[in-house]
Amino acid sequence: MLTYETLDTPDGPFTVVEADAAVVAAGWSADADELLARSRHRGEAASPGAVASADAVRAYYDGDADAVAATRIGPVGTEFRVRVWDALHAIPAGETRTYGEVAAALGSPNASRAVGAACGANAIALFIPCHRVTGAYGALTGFAWGVDVKRSLLERERARLAVSSRSDAP
Repeated sequence: MLTYETLDTPDGPFTVVEADAAVVAAGWSADADELLARSRHRGEAASPGAVASADAVRAYYDGDADAVAATRIGPVGTEFRVRVWDALHAIPAGETRTYGEVAAALGSPNASRAVGAACGANAIALFIPCHRVTGAYGALTGFAWGVDVKRSLLERERARLAVSSRSDAP
């Protein structure tokens, strides 16, 4: 059974769809069907209700950028795409990597376009942090939910890191 919940965020409505307590689709839309069309659950119906991951989204927007990283997710993709998505989890909040850097880290330095395609196929936005991947030289490119949302997420994460590092200073 698929259940979805839509949350109000500073970046607009954010909907999370869960199946068996795992996030299977998420993004900045109030339309669960739109999100499901990007996932392996295309064409299936979801019912509105409370989802466990909603607390992680709220915590993220309240300043805990790592809250979503601990959430159970259910991505489905090719072996390479799953490897890319796993690599994105290794990018610390507030930091970015280029498509080429991710490809090189996976041992496929010529696969930057394939990394971009994996990011574009990510049906679980925010939980798989494809917003932390940029074009060459840090250019903000290619985000399904718009470059403005990508910029907002990165600025939010960087601002939180700056506050944390100041409070950790002697």
